[in-house]
Amino acid sequence: MLTAEAINGEDESGGGHGGAAEHGAAGEHGAGGAVDAVRGLFPTSNGMTLQLATGHLQPGERHMLRFQVIGPGGTPVSGYEVEHEKRMHLILARNDLTGFQHLHPKLGRDGTWATPVTIQKPGSYRVFADFVRRGTNETLAADLTVDGAAEQRPLPAPATTATTGDGYRVAVSGARSRAGEPATLSFRVTRGGKTVETERYLGAGGHLVALREGDMAFLHVHPSGGPGRAIRFETEFPSADRYRLFLQVKHRGSVHTAAFTRAVSR
Repeated sequence: MLTAEAINGEDESGGGHGGAAEHGAAGEHGAGGAVDAVRGLFPTSNGMTLQLATGHLQPGERHMLRFQVIGPGGTPVSGYEVEHEKRMHLILARNDLTGFQHLHPKLGRDGTWATPVTIQKPGSYRVFADFVRRGTNETLAADLTVDGAAEQRPLPAPATTATTGDGYRVAVSGARSRAGEPATLSFRVTRGGKTVETERYLGAGGHLVALREGDMAFLHVHPSGGPGRAIRFETEFPSADRYRLFLQVKHRGSVHTAAFTRAVSR
């Protein structure tokens, strides 16, 4: 089952609940959970640690978000490899799976990554640094607080269509997902009732981020085709839970984002 919600461009929504403490380690989370099936639960993995220059931001203000990935020797990591046309993908979402942003920071000579960011809604956010190094996909995560009183938003109820908020409608198809089994997700985009052929975005027909409700575990998703009338991805949901899917597609030179919720059974 799926649920959908409009997200206009790559900006904000709102909301917040859950956290890693609710579910513990990935292997203890739901049915079929496995530690290597999810990433982004902790700031440290494989001897590398994500360090944000600041843990607090002010809502509605433009900030330069800076961070480093520190290696075992205490120095910034180097040797990032290109995946989906970028060496670093920075994902932000509030802990109720709203306020999604997908950014591409620039790397300075001192090993510091930096990107401008504006977050409209107060609350607790997870910052994911997603990259490839030595042929291995890595996702490190750290918490970021946007000051102010946060209004929590419940996850929307299941549906199979979403609107992007700027005139596009997205439909998703695919069999019901079961924990621990491979899943194929196929999306079709329309505008004004006519099917849209998406443009290449980050080396594929689109980009998909999947986050688990509660602990915000980050799932690795593989695109399985180029741009066109159908956009397909392959993944595996490790546990019987609800997941928020953030689909990004490019059309007429602009990126459009739609959000779905996937309910995974045992």
